[in-house]
Amino acid sequence: MTTSLAITGWGVLSPQGVGADAFARAMAQGRSGLADVGGMFDEPLPAQKAHAIVDFDVREHLGRRRTGNLDRSTAFAVTATGLALADAGLVLAEEDREEVGVVLGCTAGSLRATADFDRETLVNDRPYMVEPLLFPNAVMNCAASRCAIWHDLRGVNGTVPSGQLSAVSVLRYGRTLIRRGHARTLLLGAVEEFGTHRAWIEQHRYGGEPSRLPLGEAAVVLVAEDAARVRAEGRPMDAEILAAEFGQYAAPGQSPDPAEGLAGRLRDALRAAGVTPAEVTSVVTGERGIPHLDEVERSAVEAVFGRHGERLRVKELTGECDGAAGMVQIAAVLARHREDPARDGQVSVVTSCSEDGAVGAVVFRGWSRNGAGRDD
Repeated sequence: MTTSLAITGWGVLSPQGVGADAFARAMAQGRSGLADVGGMFDEPLPAQKAHAIVDFDVREHLGRRRTGNLDRSTAFAVTATGLALADAGLVLAEEDREEVGVVLGCTAGSLRATADFDRETLVNDRPYMVEPLLFPNAVMNCAASRCAIWHDLRGVNGTVPSGQLSAVSVLRYGRTLIRRGHARTLLLGAVEEFGTHRAWIEQHRYGGEPSRLPLGEAAVVLVAEDAARVRAEGRPMDAEILAAEFGQYAAPGQSPDPAEGLAGRLRDALRAAGVTPAEVTSVVTGERGIPHLDEVERSAVEAVFGRHGERLRVKELTGECDGAAGMVQIAAVLARHREDPARDGQVSVVTSCSEDGAVGAVVFRGWSRNGAGRDD
């Protein structure tokens, strides 16, 4: 039996704004999050512009208590989780908390927190008096764990470090957990922070690509439930995740061809969703201005959809958010639906591709907040 996921609320923290409504307004206005990041850190940066939240203050969002040792990624994730719970209007009774879990995607957790901890072991005097409070931030499951602790969510807790494919992986995992009865409600999301370590890694990997888009950062969290149960209870939803498909092929330009692989996964996703290419209104690709990667998605989308449907390149406004990229792409579509009933019931597709040949596709149907089409 196939289980589809209902998205009953969502939260986002990004340079475009805090919360679903603010993000939706920014997307409607085509507002870029590009900012001057030259003064964000003591260390030099390879570029002075990025899609970063330059004035982020954790105390403004979460208060002073217990926030002193939160790394940037964790603070983002905890904030976005709270926003998602509020957006869904989810009020949990004590007995319900065991059935609500958190699954977050990322690339490698907080690179800065990990690097800072490692540095302590190199620069301090023997016996390497490393600050123990730094260690929890240096493990990848820190953000998901702190989200659960902060919001008192006692269900399943997981971290999926799949980089560009995090959205696909998290949604597939979440669907399995709900289908098998391991959770009733899940906070499914992804987070990526901007920092000097990530900026220099990007520079060394793609410094020779003049068309590449600047880096970005964001946290997006979706409140997910079994769509059949939500409908049976007569509750509305913002979207229904109809399918999420993943595949691993060779690196771009090698065999097996990831473009052909992505085309196959797109066809599989559409078949699982029960929709045809002609029914898809928009395709949101992960193109980022790196030709050999972008060509994988362009070729696959062209092979499956031809010239049908609208093409969206969200990263032109949000930057490259790596582990959070796919969730940001999904949030951009949800933002278009937010206050526009004319889009009710439209089907969208999000595609992703990584440097190592991993590809993925998500198919979902969206509605406005006042949409009556949730019974479709």
